[in-house]
Amino acid sequence: MDYIQTARSVEDRLLSYRKDESGWKSCKKTNDVVVYWRPSCEFAGYVYKGEGIINGSPEKVWDCLKPEINGLRVKWDANIKKFELLEQVSADVSICRTVTPSAAMGIISPRDFVDVISVKRYEDGTVSSNATNVTHPNCPPQPGFVRGFNHPCGCSCVPVPGEPGKTQLFSFFQTDLGGLLPRSVVDSFFPTSMVEFYSNLTKAVKSLK
Repeated sequence: MDYIQTARSVEDRLLSYRKDESGWKSCKKTNDVVVYWRPSCEFAGYVYKGEGIINGSPEKVWDCLKPEINGLRVKWDANIKKFELLEQVSADVSICRTVTPSAAMGIISPRDFVDVISVKRYEDGTVSSNATNVTHPNCPPQPGFVRGFNHPCGCSCVPVPGEPGKTQLFSFFQTDLGGLLPRSVVDSFFPTSMVEFYSNLTKAVKSLK
């Protein structure tokens, strides 16, 4: 499997999600974030977009978001219980396994996901993580976990012109949770989870010195 090529195509897909404003419908709004959704072109579900301003420079916000083993993300993100590196493909592309805890009052049991993840920096100062599901010989389905599948997803930390202490954060989630979950549970879980994601991230950035 050409992991590098897969990673580059995900980068392009995420950028197109960020630039294309057609078809998005608002489904949840707080002081931190507006969550939108629209039908996915990847699977029979939805792609969710979060958009909000975080008080913190892009580098500070990125420090909290970047996909690294024993990084800050595992400490504040309630939806990540464990993060494992399976293979470092290149300087900016890796294969990782993410373990998530049970959710929705136990209706959603623990999941694991195997993704190729790339980190891309743009000339305007934007830095993004870009991920999608892959298979890896070192990580077949594990007992005790339902294997879920992330379709193109990730986060983009975009500088706010004239305000170096603020970051516009776009997040995209497009996940097939696997298993036999009622559609209503899935559809209510993601918007609520994304609001919590922005709230917890805001607190994590604020706590950085």
